[in-house]
Amino acid sequence: MSVQENIRTLDSQGITAREIARRLGVSRDAVVKYTGQHDYSPKPPTPVPRPAGSVLTGFEDTIELWLVEDQRRPRKQRHTAKRVFDRLVAEASYTGSYSPVQRFVRKWNALNRQAGEGFTELVWPAGTAQVDFGQAEAIIAGIRQVLHIFVVTFPFSNMRFVQAYRGETAECVCHGLRTVFDHIGAAPRHLVFDNATGIGRRVGTKVVETKLFGAFKLHYRSESRYCNPYSGHEKGNVENAVGFLRRNLMVPEPEAATLQGLNEVLLARCLALAATVHYRKGLPVGELFAQDVAASLALPGVGFDPVRYETRTADKTGNLLINGNTYAAGSSFHSRTLTVGLRHDVVEILDEQATPVRSFPRAFGRQTETIFEPTALLPLLVTKPGAWGHSQLRALVPEPVRDWLDSATATNRRRLLNAVDAATGSAGFDAAIRAADLLIQRGDAPDMAALGMLARRLADGITPAAENVDLSVYDIFTSDIFTTVNTVTGEIA
Repeated sequence: MSVQENIRTLDSQGITAREIARRLGVSRDAVVKYTGQHDYSPKPPTPVPRPAGSVLTGFEDTIELWLVEDQRRPRKQRHTAKRVFDRLVAEASYTGSYSPVQRFVRKWNALNRQAGEGFTELVWPAGTAQVDFGQAEAIIAGIRQVLHIFVVTFPFSNMRFVQAYRGETAECVCHGLRTVFDHIGAAPRHLVFDNATGIGRRVGTKVVETKLFGAFKLHYRSESRYCNPYSGHEKGNVENAVGFLRRNLMVPEPEAATLQGLNEVLLARCLALAATVHYRKGLPVGELFAQDVAASLALPGVGFDPVRYETRTADKTGNLLINGNTYAAGSSFHSRTLTVGLRHDVVEILDEQATPVRSFPRAFGRQTETIFEPTALLPLLVTKPGAWGHSQLRALVPEPVRDWLDSATATNRRRLLNAVDAATGSAGFDAAIRAADLLIQRGDAPDMAALGMLARRLADGITPAAENVDLSVYDIFTSDIFTTVNTVTGEIA
């Protein structure tokens, strides 16, 4: 029994306070306190005011003025307690500590909170998906990279999917959505985005979408909705999923040979989430996700090709400026109007007849150097061999070939470059350069016929013949011929 209970029990037996204190070994004040208390019902906790005067005395009006003015400002540009403290020190000669300022601001905000502030729980029907981007690191081909992780969640079932990209463009969004749609065999009826996703923006009640995503919606018949600006809580399921998937699927950093290989691994790991139990509904996520799929739309007979075509005019060197980066179409395309096809991973250049002429890996971010294919530079160097010393191609060839071309006459340089250009068409640039390297190291003349034949052998995976060939085997045939002649004449050689 507790001391309080013993005091109350003895008091109920008519024992005096003095005797109770003696028997229990407590003070008489404690006995009087507990015998005199008539209501032991639980009471809500109340803050105990500090006995001393506050160091904020005289500063309250200034703080309140700042906080009242904040109500007319954007939410993300209002005073924090730390900012109030800094201004008091700098502008009002405040010498107290930060804690009283923090308590005052917290209390003022609590008392002046509007009735409509806060969040409401949202109910999402089956067949609705939320979409967002996050960032995470991964190791691709041995190189650590910061990737943009594209996350699609189904809030009804809490099923989550993730794909990694190098950017957050409309092409990436459409490719990621198509990947998820093809994987689940259906298209959600409703897609929820925010303004940062790259496929559209909402300003007030007006929504402006990219042409590519507009075509994507027409293809799959899905509808889109955009959250209010700075209101990520309106799609809280996918906001939470970004952090969850980053912590659980990308810690430690995943490794893959290619980005496509990484995405295949991520998609497989997402499938394992279907075996978990929903955090509130108590059913397997996979069972609930089946309802999401059943409530979605059937896929069309053909998949959507997420490519955006734009028109560009090449400069005098045949280069095109695309999203801040320079791509080399080739000198033969100088001053011509070309079509550029932008995909999530590839930049494709087409001529006036829409025939593909060049294809490059798409670069995200600002690249300082021109992006080019070596084959595009060879024809110009054949015509102008004097440009070899400052050509972008020079750094890509092995040292023996580079030294040979550096010291060669203009005629010999043209012949070798022409031979490499001709061999590139049938065997590829790498095989042609390797063939030139082998011929030069052997001391052979790298003419067109020899270089082309060797390049084709290398491209087919055939090991070139040994450098030093033993011709003594042919002496047998010479000896046999002389022996036959001598037998016919009857003479001994």
